Amino acid sequence: MAGKRYLVGIFGDEDIVLEAASTVRQKEVKIQEVYCPYPVHGLDQALGYDRPRMGVPAFFFGLTGTTLAFLLTFWTLGWDWPMNIGGKNFIPFPTNIPIVFELTVLLASFGMAFTFFITEGLGPTAKPVIFDERSTDDKFAMAIDLSKNKISDEEITQILKDAGAEQVNVKEV
Repeated sequence: MAGKRYLVGIFGDEDIVLEAASTVRQKEVKIQEVYCPYPVHGLDQALGYDRPRMGVPAFFFGLTGTTLAFLLTFWTLGWDWPMNIGGKNFIPFPTNIPIVFELTVLLASFGMAFTFFITEGLGPTAKPVIFDERSTDDKFAMAIDLSKNKISDEEITQILKDAGAEQVNVKEV
């Protein structure tokens, strides 16, 4: 069974790949992904990505942490093992705030990490696709899935070369 075919354009500079992403998208070519050795500011806008929505699960995981922390502290100090320390209430609100804060941050961070791993398909059994080894060192690789584009391979190759690609390779995954 044949795998998917990708055209991979190799770029040497972040400014060139940033301009190339906008140029290639304007020519109605659908870009699969751009792989960079370091983050490039503005590349997500050039690729047309929406604003990330990781704040939504972070809020709900943090809310869960806050709720569990209040339930834990109120149950242990007010119901399960009430202690009269200096005549204070059994459920003192201000003394619980450090515990509530820590559990909120803990559940929000773990929840966001697991959500990210699940949504991106990452895990111990995931096999990464590396389009070009140099994209982890000093080059930028723009991968274009040929099955999702109506333009021919030669036209896309010429568009990538005109946009500043040093090399254009075909990779089958």
